[in-house]
Amino acid sequence: MRQRPRAVDVLGLRVDDVTYAEALAILARAIDDRVPHLVTTPNPEFVMLARREPDFRTVMQRAALNIPDGIGLVLAARLAGDRLREHVQGTDLVLKLAAASARRGERWFLLGARGDVAQRTGRVLQRQYPGLQIAGAMSGSPLFSDDDAVRSAILAAGRVDVLLVAYGAPKQEYWLDRNLVALDIPVGIGVGGVFDYLSGDVPRAPRWVRQLHFEWCYRLIAQPWRWRRQLALPAFAALALTHAARRRFGQLPRLI
Repeated sequence: MRQRPRAVDVLGLRVDDVTYAEALAILARAIDDRVPHLVTTPNPEFVMLARREPDFRTVMQRAALNIPDGIGLVLAARLAGDRLREHVQGTDLVLKLAAASARRGERWFLLGARGDVAQRTGRVLQRQYPGLQIAGAMSGSPLFSDDDAVRSAILAAGRVDVLLVAYGAPKQEYWLDRNLVALDIPVGIGVGGVFDYLSGDVPRAPRWVRQLHFEWCYRLIAQPWRWRRQLALPAFAALALTHAARRRFGQLPRLI
């Protein structure tokens, strides 16, 4: 892999300072070179999870690209006197990558979600981006015991350039960390609930809400069962404020 982009340490988690254009260029090179790149979409929940689970933090540190998906990460970096130049949202990166892949005739495989959501997402993407080839789609399983069967199904689909995995964090990142190299797929992205949006099962926030960076709030209203996961946000905010104050006004111990 070529030199990594500049990174920002957000409460102990590496977040890469990339724009959409830079991220897409990195992924295009990975596909050209056939070099596996694990791509993650960190947000405040990822940061708090990485602080609790050293194994997850290790996987995130090994990843080829950790995009600044959560607006909270952008704000936390700014508070600490650092900078993430663009809020690169995972859903939008997937759509921009789909457009680029359609132009290049690349092949995708969709793994995860429930029931036939992956298959329906594949049909939506093919309609929206003529030229994009969906090599296969399946719900599969994030369990280690099922890795051999899932890998066999993906390998049977032939050449795959981009693999999207929608098991939710941290399952999708652990799965990609275990399997991406063995599959010889250049780009593997953990996409969380993106299939639900693209399939139409869950409405995405209107553009004006996304432009105000309140998509997380809209998502909570649309999916109230997510409230437990949102409990990480106040803890993240408190840590970010404390970290910023120490960095600006006093000696800050190393987080990594």
